[in-house]
Amino acid sequence: MPKISMSVPLVEMDGDEMTRIIWQLIKDELICPYVDLKTDYYDLGLKHRDETDDQVTVDSAQATLRLGVAVKCATITPNAQRVEEYGLKQMWKSPNGTIRALLDGTVFRAPLVVGGIEPVVKVWKRPITIARHAYGDVYRNVEMHIDAPGKVELVYTAADGTERRELVHEFDGPGVVQGQHNLDASIQSFARSCFEYALATGQDLWFATKDTISKTYDHRFKDVFAELYEARYRARFEAAGISYFYTLIDDAVARVMRSEGGFIWACKNYDGDVMSDMLSSAFGSLAMMTSVLVSPEGVFEYEAAHGTVQRHYYRHLRGERTSTNPVATIFAWTGALRKRGELDGLADLADFAGRLEAATLHTIESGRMTGDLARITSLPSPQTLDTRAFILAIRETLDAETAA
Repeated sequence: MPKISMSVPLVEMDGDEMTRIIWQLIKDELICPYVDLKTDYYDLGLKHRDETDDQVTVDSAQATLRLGVAVKCATITPNAQRVEEYGLKQMWKSPNGTIRALLDGTVFRAPLVVGGIEPVVKVWKRPITIARHAYGDVYRNVEMHIDAPGKVELVYTAADGTERRELVHEFDGPGVVQGQHNLDASIQSFARSCFEYALATGQDLWFATKDTISKTYDHRFKDVFAELYEARYRARFEAAGISYFYTLIDDAVARVMRSEGGFIWACKNYDGDVMSDMLSSAFGSLAMMTSVLVSPEGVFEYEAAHGTVQRHYYRHLRGERTSTNPVATIFAWTGALRKRGELDGLADLADFAGRLEAATLHTIESGRMTGDLARITSLPSPQTLDTRAFILAIRETLDAETAA
């Protein structure tokens, strides 16, 4: 059969370690044999980011704003050990954080539900989607190690030169301190994206912070959501038969554990980072968690929710076979291809994305899967496959279902 054509490229952001290996396998075996793939390619591998002083990350985000759709491989955010390991010029910031800030987007993460992989929380019947604010907080913080007694203050200097000061802490010995910030404009974009996504998917929306403790910072998030909901969304939510609900983050956690799922849980940046990993593991595997960054202007960047699978990569370098789960990375590609097809009026491209997703889940439901799923499945006698064999099994399923 002729390959499916593309009229506009999507932005391709390559990554690091084991996910970089999987990335190429997916392209070679599951995408390029069927699609005349067109991408605007950016190498976001750690060495290349270091060589370009991280300019390649900025360039990839700007290309995403221009082309409207991107797909991203998992990347390393270096710590001190990684700086030494890779011989880096400096400890570069998270590429995801840089891209999210430039796109001003919100991250929506949802677990994949597949037969034979039951959630750890037995009452969960439907996926719970995490909406993660994608700007500020600890991801754009400024921090210091305090090595001697002294005073740390929070100082705001207005444009007219006037100052406001708040004592952070009077140190009588060593310690640490950090400063965080956020912007009303970014919080408003986050709230709009969450309300619109809830309406588009017909799901209830929860939002949670800790405003009883953070009476200015977190309370500002609460107020922005409440004001926007009352001014622009209450009537639309009521007409759609869905609801908006605010509670404290600890209460939300307790409620989530008793719920059946099927709603969007909006979280601040750090809360969303942590809770999405908790949900993905509880639903089955972090490698089964989809993620899409959506900007207020309708720009989309798809990626897997997990990291670079460092431990498996070192085994791969030793020539050992690994059973790394590629499903979330596959769904990053299918999400981007589907959106590209929808935006460009290419029904066959969008249809292919759906068929590849179905083939991936059907392969698991047939009993063929990677080791992380084989250890938790309720299916009898699962066949544990290494990464390449699993991808080839998906291709076999896709070809068979396409022929049928």
